[in-house]
Amino acid sequence: MSTAKHPVLAMILKGYPRISETFISNEIRLLEQRGVKIHIISMRKPREDFTHKSISEIKAEVSYLPSSIEGCLEGLFGSTDMNAGLKDPRYGQDSEFTDRIDKIWKVYKDTGSEASFKHMLQAEFIVQKVLPGSEIFHFHAHFAHSPCSVARNVSRLSGLPFSFTAHAKDIYTQKPEKVTAKISEAKFAVTCTGYNCNYLESIAPAGKPIHKVYHGIDLNLFSSDKEFTSGAPYEIFTVARFTPKKGLPTVFKALKKLDDRGIDFSYKIVGDGDDRESTLAILDELGIADKCTWLGTKTHEEVLELYRKADLFAIGCEIAENGDRDGIPNVLAESMAMSVPVVATTVSGIPELVEHGKTGLLVEPRDHESMADAMEKMLTDQEFRKSVIPAAKERVHEIFDNRYWINKLADVYEIYGIKAGR
Repeated sequence: MSTAKHPVLAMILKGYPRISETFISNEIRLLEQRGVKIHIISMRKPREDFTHKSISEIKAEVSYLPSSIEGCLEGLFGSTDMNAGLKDPRYGQDSEFTDRIDKIWKVYKDTGSEASFKHMLQAEFIVQKVLPGSEIFHFHAHFAHSPCSVARNVSRLSGLPFSFTAHAKDIYTQKPEKVTAKISEAKFAVTCTGYNCNYLESIAPAGKPIHKVYHGIDLNLFSSDKEFTSGAPYEIFTVARFTPKKGLPTVFKALKKLDDRGIDFSYKIVGDGDDRESTLAILDELGIADKCTWLGTKTHEEVLELYRKADLFAIGCEIAENGDRDGIPNVLAESMAMSVPVVATTVSGIPELVEHGKTGLLVEPRDHESMADAMEKMLTDQEFRKSVIPAAKERVHEIFDNRYWINKLADVYEIYGIKAGR
C-alpha cells in the first residue's frame, strides 16, 4: 500500500459527530484549513440528532464501521457465522487475506475477548472496505482505548503506521501495561495535559515520544465583555456529563450550603448521561430542586447565551472509583474566556489552567464546604471578581488558543511525515 501523491490522514473516532467532543471536530476542521486531507472512520453512528454548526465546515469523507461482531461478519463475509472468515473462498487462496484472518483468530484465541475480536474485525473491515483507493497512509486514533485498539489492529493487518491521542478516561481506566503496549507499537502519542504527559512518559518504553498538545478553544467564538460585578439573585452554571468524575454531588451540596446561608441564587446545569436521574435526585433530597434547572444537552450557541447570563461556573471534578478523571475540562476555559469566574477542584490537569486565587478558585475534591466558601467569595467579593475575571481571560488567551495548538499538533504530525497535501 504505497504513499499517495495527496496522502490522507485517517482519524479513527469512537463516534462522529459527538456533541460532547467539540475538541476533536475543531481539531479536524483546523487541520483541514491547514491543508491536511482527512478521512474520518467512526466506530458508531451519532447518538444525538443535532450537531454544532462547526461540523458543517468539515469536508472530510466519513466511513462508519459496523458496531457489532455480527455486523462486521455480515459486512465482510455475508454471513454471521463466527467461522465465516475461515470459510471464505479467499482463505487459503489469497496469502495476504489468509494472513490477516489468521491474525484475527489468533487475537481471539489468545484473549477470549469478544471486544478484542470485534476490534480486529473492524480493522479488517477498514482494510477491505475503506483502504482500497482511499490514499490513506497513516491512522490516528482519538482515545487510547477502543479507537486505539482498532488503529493498532489495522496497522498490524495493513502494515501502515498509527498514532493516537490519549485524553482522560481512556488512560486511567486501563491497566498501565495495556497503555504501554499501545505506546510501544505506535509511531508516537499525543496527550492533552502536562499531568497526562508525565504519567504516560512514566510508563512509556524508553525513547518513545509523548507530545503535550492542549485542546484549546475557539477564542473568536468564546468572547465576552460582560460586567465583572455581580448581584443577587446570582446565576450559577455548570456544563457537565452526569458521570461520577464530574463531582456534581459536591456542587449540589455546596449549593445547599449557600441556600442555608441565605444567599439568593438560581442554578442551571447543561448535559446528560447515564447517571442523570440518580444525580438530579440529590437536589430533591437536599431540598433545593426549586432553585435548580436541568436544561439537557445544548448547542454551542445556546451555551454561549447561558455563559453571558452567568455569574459563576462551578464543577466538582474528582477521581472516580474506576480511576476515571478529567484532563482539563474545556468548559472551564470557555467560562474564563466568557468572563465567567470559575470554582473547580485540584484534580488532574485543572491547576495547569486555573491558578488558585489568581484566575479562579480551587478546592479539594468532595469538599463541599470549601466549595461553598469559594462560591460565596466569588459571588460576593466584587473587588476579587474584578481581579480574577480579567486575569482568567488573559490566562486562557495565553495558553488555550486552539489555533496555536492546532499548529503545534500539525508540527508534530510533520515530524513523522504527515503533511498537508500538495
